[in-house]
Amino acid sequence: MGRACHFCGKKAESGCNVSHANNKTKRRFMANLQKVKVATPKGVRHVLSCTRCLRSGVTVA
Repeated sequence: MGRACHFCGKKAESGCNVSHANNKTKRRFMANLQKVKVATPKGVRHVLSCTRCLRSGVTVA
């Protein structure tokens, strides 16, 4: 599994760095992912969650 939010699926996006001379080079915009503990029927496990899901309370079950 890649680095993506467990709840909403947010992951890295691609784009360009643009210099003052308008040179363009590829770059990645990484999602702000945090490790959180989530209670499941099998017990507690760690998952990656984006900060938007943390703030909205999606991780609380």
